[in-house]
Amino acid sequence: MITKIKFENFTAFDELAVSFSPGINILLGENGTGKTHVMKALYAACSVIDTQASQTYDQKLRSVFLPNSIGRLVHRSQGRNSGSVKVYRNDGSEPTDRSIGCHITTLNKAEVKVLRWNEDRRNPATYIPVKDMLANAPRFRALYSEKHIHFEEVYSDIIDKALQPIPKGKPSKERAKLLEILNKSISGRVIEKNETFYLRNRSGELEFTLLAEGFRKLGLLYMLIQNETLTKGSVLFWDEPEANLNPVLSETVVRILLELQKMGVQIFVATHDYVLLKEFELAANGDSAVLIHTLFRNGDGNIRCVSTRDFEEVSPNAIDRAFQSLLDREINKAFEK
Repeated sequence: MITKIKFENFTAFDELAVSFSPGINILLGENGTGKTHVMKALYAACSVIDTQASQTYDQKLRSVFLPNSIGRLVHRSQGRNSGSVKVYRNDGSEPTDRSIGCHITTLNKAEVKVLRWNEDRRNPATYIPVKDMLANAPRFRALYSEKHIHFEEVYSDIIDKALQPIPKGKPSKERAKLLEILNKSISGRVIEKNETFYLRNRSGELEFTLLAEGFRKLGLLYMLIQNETLTKGSVLFWDEPEANLNPVLSETVVRILLELQKMGVQIFVATHDYVLLKEFELAANGDSAVLIHTLFRNGDGNIRCVSTRDFEEVSPNAIDRAFQSLLDREINKAFEK
């Protein structure tokens, strides 16, 4: 599991260190406070754990951030400068953390330092971007590999994950339970034919291009659970699960994530959504290792982070502040009438 990340002059951060829960990590903060940057830096590190990985950490960072050059990842300042990111992990039984770090200069030089990071195991990381990609899957990978289209690599990666073959035999009891929850939510099950995804139910097969995007999100989750991409020891990064999702389905998303956490999946979620956050607060219990990380800019404009397990202690809370403002304005408008 990922235990910590440290930044120095990297993208939006001047200096920042964040420690993580082995269960669910919820990233909060206004736009521009670096939530997605944290997850992409972590995802890139997890993607190169496998000794058979085709890219080094600096190469994967460039692929998922997609700057014009690697030096553009250095925190903006006048003159030549350098920056770094370092990620730590531990399976829970090791006396010291494993780590991987990347030092980058504005002259586009990158140096990767590794401490027992790589091992012979399947890539455990999955990153779900804000935009649905399953509807665009047909021929996307071929176009992407031939550089005919320009996308951050997280989009190609998630299609690869969804297209992983389904293991033979019946799913485990825990996995079958999650698939049944999703089956009821989307009124069917997800299948794939020739890189095209369909929702199959009693009425037949419906292409993903004809589905509501919220259902596509749940359909992607269905595929990742069914093909055992999300399994014990894996890490899931999900950027804004609430995007294009009916708030009624937020309860289903949170329920699935809490169950995956119990199965041994470490989870990172970045959100701006009041409903999703409240669903976590209502559903979390003593068995739920949920840690909330609030990213914000201090008086000097630098990004800082405060972490807490208590939902009532989240501060600053941009989500609550926005809803309080709505309530205040609604009350004022009622008095004016």
